[in-house]
Amino acid sequence: MKERSKNSVDKPVIEEVIYQNPLLFLKIWEINEKEKAYSTLEQHPWHYHKEVEFLAIIEGNLAIQNKYNTTILGPGDVYIMGTSQPHRSCKPAFGVLKYIVFQVDLTKHFDQSILPYLYCFSELTHPLEQLNYIFEMNPLIKQEAHCLIIDSFKEAQEQQKGYEIAINYHIKKLMLLLVRHDTKNLLNYTEENDLTRLKPVLDYIDHHLQHKISVEEAANLLNLSYHYFIKYFKKIMGLSFVDYINFKRIKKAELLLLTSDLSITEISYEIGISNIAQFYKLFKRLNNCSPKEFKQKMQSETEISLPKENNSKSLYLF
Repeated sequence: MKERSKNSVDKPVIEEVIYQNPLLFLKIWEINEKEKAYSTLEQHPWHYHKEVEFLAIIEGNLAIQNKYNTTILGPGDVYIMGTSQPHRSCKPAFGVLKYIVFQVDLTKHFDQSILPYLYCFSELTHPLEQLNYIFEMNPLIKQEAHCLIIDSFKEAQEQQKGYEIAINYHIKKLMLLLVRHDTKNLLNYTEENDLTRLKPVLDYIDHHLQHKISVEEAANLLNLSYHYFIKYFKKIMGLSFVDYINFKRIKKAELLLLTSDLSITEISYEIGISNIAQFYKLFKRLNNCSPKEFKQKMQSETEISLPKENNSKSLYLF
């Protein structure tokens, strides 16, 4: 990878990512640019999306610019772009350019067993693109990440039995590589004893989602003052106490929408939100759709429809 000077970010465009598989909350495809096609960064507008983006270069060179720097990627390179981070890219020279774009909502892949690591990817202190140093410093890790992205694309393309499990595994393995090889601790990994100390509070939340959850009672479980507890919880989890509770409630609502015949109003009460307007607001904030739209989308027949190779110029290269 070769870096150049950074430029200003001006009027970025919001890009809506249409999931190929709504159950996996991702879009993955291959871009294949012709030999004679090339462009400059200035020809492409800044854009961003709430999904994290992984790139795996197969052939040729790709120039990618974010608000920090411009990087030239080559064959075998891997690049990660954090959520809602403005960026743009171009094919800087003649020759074939072939690479995989993997856009995914990582928050949807945090099940109960790994939820304590959600704070690592919250980007409260550092954008995820700063983690690209891992791939620059560790050729073997870069190679492994590259293979995971390529394998995810193949799984999505072939759709053999269990491909959803395979892709979910690859996503978790990518996160594991970042957590274990972040020697600069940009992910703000917290020692296990801190998470262990919070376990009574996390259990208390899980068991009382249907009821009013008191900050004071949670703080008392750890013998901490109200104000210290609020700061401590956010430091360890990467989310405020209220945001964490809302996240857990909406995750439970998603499960109920998929597995029960309860009405949306009943589900709202079941997860401890008596104000239906507030429930809709929180649900849409996390899912970019209403509960009804979510249920309809999940119940519809799901097929990954991979786009054909893109050999023409478009507004975005990814």
